[in-house]
Amino acid sequence: MEDRTDDVTAREPAPQLRRRLGRADLRAVPEARRALRELLGQWGKQGQSDVAELLTSELVTNAIVHTDHDAVLTATVGPRGLRVEVRDFVARRPRLRVPVADDGTNGRGLFLVQSLADAWGVRPHGVGKAVWFELEAGAA
Repeated sequence: MEDRTDDVTAREPAPQLRRRLGRADLRAVPEARRALRELLGQWGKQGQSDVAELLTSELVTNAIVHTDHDAVLTATVGPRGLRVEVRDFVARRPRLRVPVADDGTNGRGLFLVQSLADAWGVRPHGVGKAVWFELEAGAA
């Protein structure tokens, strides 16, 4: 769950999405999904964006719901894949919880990220953290 220095995006300039997410603004979730879908369409992976959109919405929702600050979404595509990162301004690391059948729909976000992403992790930055995932080109 730690940061990897060699991510799936190439080192050359790649198409990128960058959005500021307003504090407690749940409208950011569908907006992030739409923007990511457009980015992946430009990349030629529009038909394979369901997993990427789902995982992005989980990270965006976590940042909006579990912090009392703005956040920043960055998605970068390259020949090797997609990397999505959501930075917030709270140092507290997210907890991975195994879903319980009687627990409703809460607490499954990071479990989905862990299950569906090719790689994921959390890294500290400045006064907060970045939660990220990667999907290889064939999966994005």
